[in-house]
Amino acid sequence: MNALDLSLHRSGISRASHGFARRAIDLVLATAAAIVFAPLMLVIALALFLEGGRPIFFAQTRVGAGGRPFRMYKFRKFDVRCDSHGFALTMAGDSRMTTIGRILAITKFDELPQLWNVFKGEMAIIGPRPESLAFADCFRGGFEDILQYKPGLVGPAQVVYRNEAHCYPQSGDPLLFYREVLFPAKAKLDLSYYPKRTIISDIVWMVRGFLAVVGRGSSPPQASFQEQG
Repeated sequence: MNALDLSLHRSGISRASHGFARRAIDLVLATAAAIVFAPLMLVIALALFLEGGRPIFFAQTRVGAGGRPFRMYKFRKFDVRCDSHGFALTMAGDSRMTTIGRILAITKFDELPQLWNVFKGEMAIIGPRPESLAFADCFRGGFEDILQYKPGLVGPAQVVYRNEAHCYPQSGDPLLFYREVLFPAKAKLDLSYYPKRTIISDIVWMVRGFLAVVGRGSSPPQASFQEQG
């Protein structure tokens, strides 16, 4: 399913109101973060350029609110010679990662360019993680309800599955595992939260997101995943 197909098939999905107050908070926090992390982002950009040259950023079409596609930005983690349309998942110990890329993956600093997506209104600080078009077909059987909400940098699924790359079983097809086990688990978690979210609960998830980045967050039930895989 390509971006055009997705946009056409999801055109009937209603979009839950993000709200003026929530949008204002997004802009204030994104502005503050951009100012605070500007020196770090310059250092990361320089390090990536010295390590492998251009491109510095990785841009990929993702599924946005209402099923509408948008371009999401990240710092590049993989070698410049890697195919941008290659394997759709990032695994633990992924050989495509550069030295700088591994650091970015651990710290989640590769996500900082998404502040631009927040400024543009394509993403929010708190919201479901936007899926790539490779998994657009997963939004069915009730899971398409997630597309009502503006995707975000942080949220229940992002916090609980902070170390998602380590959830995959050692044997089996990781793409099938993602579609049949991991995606549904994350979707159910998000759907249990967003219909009843409040600004206060969003702030709580912001704090939990920060704690997850510094290693204080929740861990997914990896053992049960491996049994299912």
